[in-house]
Amino acid sequence: MMHFLAVVILVVALAPVRLAGQGPAKTPHSKTWTQHHTSDGQPDLQGIWSNATTTPLERPAALAGKQVLTDQETAELETQTAQSRNSDRRDGKGTETDVGRAYNEFWWERGKVLNRTSLIVDPADGKLPPLTPAGQKTIDARAEARRGRGPADSWEDRPLQERCVMYHGVPPLPTGYNNNYQILQTPGIVAIVHEMLHDVRIIPLDGRAHLPGSVNQWMGDSRGRWEGNTLVVDTTNFNNQPNLFRFPASGAATHVVEHFTRVDADHIDYQFTVDDPAMYTRPWTASLPMTKIEGPIYEYACHEGNYGMMGILAGARAEEAAKGKR
Repeated sequence: MMHFLAVVILVVALAPVRLAGQGPAKTPHSKTWTQHHTSDGQPDLQGIWSNATTTPLERPAALAGKQVLTDQETAELETQTAQSRNSDRRDGKGTETDVGRAYNEFWWERGKVLNRTSLIVDPADGKLPPLTPAGQKTIDARAEARRGRGPADSWEDRPLQERCVMYHGVPPLPTGYNNNYQILQTPGIVAIVHEMLHDVRIIPLDGRAHLPGSVNQWMGDSRGRWEGNTLVVDTTNFNNQPNLFRFPASGAATHVVEHFTRVDADHIDYQFTVDDPAMYTRPWTASLPMTKIEGPIYEYACHEGNYGMMGILAGARAEEAAKGKR
């Protein structure tokens, strides 16, 4: 913990002063905007950003063949999405309906619908590519491992975010709230603070090699470089936990390449490509904007082994006893 705090303090203390830039961004949203640079010449990505959106990763079947929405279609879909996800509703019956809406609308920060029908831009159908035979075997093996187990037989059956291990990961896909990230830059390093669970992602820029293949990590091993005004981040060495990603992935063979390009004062164009030959027949790419927001980011105080976890497991045992299972 002391080492973690020291890293965060060092990153904040050494964050360079922003200087006037030396030319326009690659594809600026505003013709009057100028790309700023840090004191050591890096394009300045610093700030607090949100990637919140309700646009899904994959294109819904009802929108097959349609890549872009009109302004009217976007507004209509925004209204439909807000109504269907409104947790202030009290229609329906049963515990799942009640517990599933335990957070009222005040707490959610889902973002808006984009004018695209999916975050995936390649393949053109907005869908994840077909699985390889090996990928299908991996999915089947994971399903078999879960078969016969209850959702709370052990703490290991619970999601990583519920166990306070990890939430957004790499690449960070938007969820219902806390889709906020603070980017800090020092000479040779870019640091990204995730609001949810307060992870800090350290990205070296000095050209060092990736860790040995035997060393696997929750957020992988990232290495960055600049291509013009774009920060390119290459990440490998993920572990093979089945719920590590919000899409099917092998983990060990997963390779993620991200592109961060600041296009004006308030937006970063964020794109990522997933190459996972052990899971998919081809690489695939998604794109979503990151929008600047007011700070600060406060501590997200979550700890593994909390009272909530004890309550979940104890509740599951009580439910089994009531049904005569144990």
